Amino acid sequence: MAKIKIQKKDIWIDMTPMSDVMTLLLCFFMLTSTFLTPEPIQVTAPNSVSEVKIPESDVLNILVSPEGKIFLGTENKNYMRDMMDTMTDKFGITLNATQQKHFLEDAMAGAPMSQLAAYLSLEPEKMGEAIQKLGIPTDSINGGKSEFQEWVSAARNANPDIRLAIKCDSKTPYKLVKAMMSELQDMNENRYQLITNLKTASED
Repeated sequence: MAKIKIQKKDIWIDMTPMSDVMTLLLCFFMLTSTFLTPEPIQVTAPNSVSEVKIPESDVLNILVSPEGKIFLGTENKNYMRDMMDTMTDKFGITLNATQQKHFLEDAMAGAPMSQLAAYLSLEPEKMGEAIQKLGIPTDSINGGKSEFQEWVSAARNANPDIRLAIKCDSKTPYKLVKAMMSELQDMNENRYQLITNLKTASED
């Protein structure tokens, strides 16, 4: 009996729908992703078991380095512009267009007002090195508010509903953190959140 030969057929899969789906997914992630703003200094937050998430908007981030240097800023550039205008008017400082552009492009404010214009006049690649040696002073001015308190007040004027979030390095001495918190308490800013890393079970 003769064998029946089965005709072999090439299998062809149309990949067009899959490529369309991949393109749509790529566009979706590109349009909805938010990029992290680089911080002026590297800070390793301490661990905790808290899982409360910090809001993504209307937050004034306060960064404290291991040496106690303070930086602050918000993702909303309109608020940052209002804060810049408030502080420069109060301290009688005039910034040119280039300096203002550098301020708004910077991640956080972190220079004393006496050095702000000179700092913002640097080339962008040099600003990253210079900011690490600066920081916002917490010394009171003529018995009044400190520059740190003035920046917080300027942020509150820009947005009365802005929330405060403090991120300290795990190696920052407690006395420096306590001094900064006392500055907030002196101006009746008693509600703020501390940014920490979530402690895992393996770290117990």
